[in-house]
Amino acid sequence: QVQLVESGGGLVQPGGSLRLSCAASPSIFSLNAVGWYRLGPGEQREMVARITSNGGTNYADSVKGRFTISRDNAKNTVYLQMDSLKPEDTGIYYCLGVHIDPNGSPSGYWGQGTQVNVGS
Repeated sequence: QVQLVESGGGLVQPGGSLRLSCAASPSIFSLNAVGWYRLGPGEQREMVARITSNGGTNYADSVKGRFTISRDNAKNTVYLQMDSLKPEDTGIYYCLGVHIDPNGSPSGYWGQGTQVNVGS
């Protein structure tokens, strides 16, 4: 069982930056991948960025070149650096950790989410 706790959300003006954190306990090492998902107003939850245990990354087209996902294994934390924020980036950002057992069965662990509001 892994617990994920997000932090770093808030209100920011368009063009501004925020850094979200996803802290895993007891350890991030059991997770094969960690992703950030966004639930916008009236929208479905969508993947924003994802990082695997070997450092591979992928991004939604809408955030490429603006968002950067990274991980610090020593701190058991995955970060989402969000630059050049737009109003459409507004939403609740969730962290999802995925563990795949030796039989290939996946388990997913969601955090509670952190709210990001982009506007004046």
